[in-house]
Amino acid sequence: MKLSALLLIASVATAQSDSVVIGSKKFTESYVLAEIARQACENAGVRAEHRQGMGGTIILWEALRGGIDIYPEYTGTIAEEILKQRGATETDIQTALEQQGIGMTRDLGFNNTYALVMRREKAARLGIKSISDLRGHPELKFGLTHEFLERRDGWRPLSARYGLPRTNVVGLEHALGYAGLVSGEIDVKDAYSTDAKIADYDLLVLTDDWQFFPQYKAVFLFRKATSAAAIAALNKLAGTIDETRMMRLNAEAERTKSYVAAAQLYSGVPSESGGESLAHKLWRWISRHLELAGASLGLAILIGLPLGIIASRGGATGQVILAVTGIIQTIPSLALLALLVPLPFFGISVRTAIVALFLYSLLPIVRNAASGLQDISRPLRESAVVLGLTGGQRLRKIYLPLASRSILAGIKTSAVINIGTATLAALIGAGGLGEPIISGLNLNDHVTILEGAVPAALLALLVQFAFDFLDRVFIPRGLRIKS
Repeated sequence: MKLSALLLIASVATAQSDSVVIGSKKFTESYVLAEIARQACENAGVRAEHRQGMGGTIILWEALRGGIDIYPEYTGTIAEEILKQRGATETDIQTALEQQGIGMTRDLGFNNTYALVMRREKAARLGIKSISDLRGHPELKFGLTHEFLERRDGWRPLSARYGLPRTNVVGLEHALGYAGLVSGEIDVKDAYSTDAKIADYDLLVLTDDWQFFPQYKAVFLFRKATSAAAIAALNKLAGTIDETRMMRLNAEAERTKSYVAAAQLYSGVPSESGGESLAHKLWRWISRHLELAGASLGLAILIGLPLGIIASRGGATGQVILAVTGIIQTIPSLALLALLVPLPFFGISVRTAIVALFLYSLLPIVRNAASGLQDISRPLRESAVVLGLTGGQRLRKIYLPLASRSILAGIKTSAVINIGTATLAALIGAGGLGEPIISGLNLNDHVTILEGAVPAALLALLVQFAFDFLDRVFIPRGLRIKS
């Protein structure tokens, strides 16, 4: 009996260790490489989950400390952005990573360097072939990704090196930048040299004639504690993808709107099931979205209502509560997520998304509860005292019912805001209706965007109708009578 129990425990532990979470950044190639890694791990008998489009370099790097096990990265990015060691060799990089408990596979066989691209006809008309040629055209408008604008190997050092003008520059999402380039709204964009859209749109890659950009060889980073079978599967991918093949895989992903199809093109194994059905995906997205919004709203009501009651009494304490909740509301949602991810207990997880949404839900509940209670007239308050009710009885039986319209309005506002803001949870792998929106933006696929945007809008309407019904349940009838 004891032996069988030990065997059961050992089998469970083995099953748990042979399970990995793979993250990806929010651009096509990262999705495709992560999907290739997922399929390779599963073919090796390791259960694998792909958390798509989790954000930029720093978010994925922080997630590797505990939220995920594996993600695709590039040697130049590791040296420049993560280790801050410009010009580091692959041996230097591996040594530095191992000191932090992180391993790196051998490179996959291609160099996906940064590049600046233009429409070919415009570049030919202006006589531009290289990055240095841009110096003579200060009228050109640059549309650059936000990460590239801030990177140590990005726009600022590049423009300083080449003496490029810095005045006509805007920040854009990667896929939307291509649309702006084709439409003529921008003239120059940063790109990855293996982007499929370079060939699709017949763009010119400007020569890096002063060799500013380092090598960006594709690799997989993994935690040292990752399953040995998974690491072995990843290492078998080394040297199997050249630049031409990677461009073809990226093009397949964008043509089919499916990263799974691109990974299957790599392996040569066609899909038997045709992938996850839309109905199943919608159920998964919506259920997770409701989980995120419901849990965060419940916490906000549980904590925000008592805070509103305290704030309604005025004084320094009330002012501090209202000020702090107001300040939280002014923090951009993406910034709040990025601030929470590196903190202990949070990381890349559902609880991080719930806490962020909870913080955003507080202000309407606290402020409306405080305002509703403060608006109760003095005669009514004096009447409650004359009736001999205790403070708690006055609050429960008179004050809260009288303020119920204002309180429910605040909760309703928080709920609707939550439904919209919860789409950002997908940026840290928490799922929800943000998944198809982010993926659709990356693929420039309006249908995929609508798969997330339409259900989110319908959920907001359902929440509105649900609270209209709750008004009839919780607001005293006398307060609902219209004059």
